[in-house]
Amino acid sequence: MAKADVATEQAQNAIVVPSSIPMVSLLGSGDELIRVVEDSFDDVDIHVRGNRITMTGPTGDIAEAERVLDEMVAVLRTGQGLTPEAVERTVAMLRARTEERPADVLTANILSNRGRTIRAKTLNQKRYVDAIDEHTVVFGIGPAGTGKTYLAVAKAVQALQAKQVNRILLTRPAIEAGERLGFLPGTLSEKIDPYLRPLYDALHDMMDPASIPRLMTEGTIEVAPLAYMRGRTLNDAFVILDEAQNTSGEQMKMFLTRLGFGSKMVVTGDVTQVDLPAGTSSGLKIVEGILGDIDDVHFCRLSSHDVVRHRLVGEIVDAYTRYDAEQDAARGNGRSRVPGRRP
Repeated sequence: MAKADVATEQAQNAIVVPSSIPMVSLLGSGDELIRVVEDSFDDVDIHVRGNRITMTGPTGDIAEAERVLDEMVAVLRTGQGLTPEAVERTVAMLRARTEERPADVLTANILSNRGRTIRAKTLNQKRYVDAIDEHTVVFGIGPAGTGKTYLAVAKAVQALQAKQVNRILLTRPAIEAGERLGFLPGTLSEKIDPYLRPLYDALHDMMDPASIPRLMTEGTIEVAPLAYMRGRTLNDAFVILDEAQNTSGEQMKMFLTRLGFGSKMVVTGDVTQVDLPAGTSSGLKIVEGILGDIDDVHFCRLSSHDVVRHRLVGEIVDAYTRYDAEQDAARGNGRSRVPGRRP
């Protein structure tokens, strides 16, 4: 029988869910989780009776749907709950034929604090987290909402708690810290604070907020503009450079050469959101061409598929990517295109 015939052959199969797995956890509130599975396979009908799930449809689709259910059960066995988004990501990972099991990706704990556990939510996020464990310098490059900074801060806090490092340094280029920022009221620290606020927010999610001021006073945690890194050697530290697309080539070199013994560096940024003055090249855009062949320096790419904010964020990222590609093509043809207007 031809391969195409096997894929379209109709079949029916039944799965008996182990009694140790509460059906409400597998099916979801109002059956929302099992509906995600059914919606992912248009030609598969799913019926549930007690702890017995019967699927009817093409043989190939049924086999894929069974694998999704197996992964869902594996996640629930760990005591972790499921969400519709987690089921959608499970389907995506299985369709991508990845070596990693979706259940292993979704249940790998990074950090727990106040009853909340931080985990990677996509395969690329898991690879990013693993790369931080395995390499000294890691670049996390991708659009907004992919968890680049949040996961890096989680790994930094984990390393500090495990005494793998003695301190955490979080830094960002404050590109507005010149004339325009000078007109704002307050001290330099107060003026720069808005640029560092996302890093503070991540810390507060992962540590006891009451301990953060003490740790900052002791120098165990430092949150500072990139300019404050100049001239220093950072030993036994976990150092994160956020918004690295807004560094110049010289600033990127300055930062990377601060690396000392016993330290790790994570550099995060989105090369599609450069805010540098016209004529200034982004250090993040050129660094892979310079360091790509160096051992123990690793580049991780995240995409719209790794966005873990609202579903629309991934679609917005994709829409802007298409628009930028059209603009680049139009410029190559000596013309520009106005959004919403036919060329």
